[in-house]
Amino acid sequence: MALATLTRPNTLNEDACWEAVEQRRKTSDGLFFVAVTSTRIYCRPSCPSRTPMRKNIRFFRTPDECEAAGFRSCKRCKPRDPVRSDVALVKAISRRLDAADEKLTLGDLSAEFGVSQFHLQRTFKRITGVSPRQYAAARRGERLKDELRNGNGVASAAYGAGFGSSSRVYETAPSLLGMTPARYGRGGVGMNISYTITTCLYGRMIVGATEHGISTLGFGDREEPMIKALHLEYPQAAIQRDDAGMRRWVDDVLRAVEDGTGQHQLPLDIRATAFKLRVWEALRKIPRGETRSYSDIARSIGAPRAARAVGNACATNPVAVLIPCHRVIKEDGSLGNYGYGVERKTKLLEREGAL
Repeated sequence: MALATLTRPNTLNEDACWEAVEQRRKTSDGLFFVAVTSTRIYCRPSCPSRTPMRKNIRFFRTPDECEAAGFRSCKRCKPRDPVRSDVALVKAISRRLDAADEKLTLGDLSAEFGVSQFHLQRTFKRITGVSPRQYAAARRGERLKDELRNGNGVASAAYGAGFGSSSRVYETAPSLLGMTPARYGRGGVGMNISYTITTCLYGRMIVGATEHGISTLGFGDREEPMIKALHLEYPQAAIQRDDAGMRRWVDDVLRAVEDGTGQHQLPLDIRATAFKLRVWEALRKIPRGETRSYSDIARSIGAPRAARAVGNACATNPVAVLIPCHRVIKEDGSLGNYGYGVERKTKLLEREGAL
């Protein structure tokens, strides 16, 4: 018996759900959740606890729906944890997408792995934080960068990365590479990046910019490591120190870093996967003087199980403070790590009034 009715999409068939609960069917775990009105607890269909009375049961599609209705998670079956079989499924799908030379649709994956498109999409996003389409796009972007760095021409790189044509690469190049594919393949040759290093409340600060906006903002104790990091991404770009020319950026950046003035008005020239951009946009919405946990951010972008991926996005933030990853702390209230040192993170939060 199907769990979802044909007349109303996403509506659970309660008779089928109850049958799964009676049989403690593990294959139904993750498809729906069982909430017990007498205990105010929700479980997996396969929970080994005593089967409740039918009249005391409500069915929900997600843990978030259960909790929004006032139920709390079962400590025995831990319904918020990924289902082991689902983790294996997602790993298999990821490997398939990693190896794919062609563009795979959700229908292709559904047919290949023998699960519904709805279950595949929801399960993949719940565990990874991104959809299969977003994951595949990010992997194609990474393969394209590798192909170009290895000296392959644009047409060859496009084919090797799984793009349908060179024209498709050029359409996505601005958001994926920040420049044309040919220029990226030559290590940024012909690209002008200006930078300066100045002093602020938090020590030495490097600010780098293209003609489109701020691309680098970081702190350090010594200039050499900061300059070296700037050269790593584009070894053939025309990177030059221009203290006078960068003054127009630095004055605004200093106000944003030290006082929070005009933080959202500064144009940024940054590149990332779709997931990272979602995380960074959520970070920019955290008000000055407040903090959020990694789990808070994961939930805010609709990926409650992706707290670890949120942490990785914070760690690779290219423009400190302008994207305020320092406002993200651990669930227990401790500050956690920070790429520029916990002392700087503490000072930033103290100055903003968050501590």
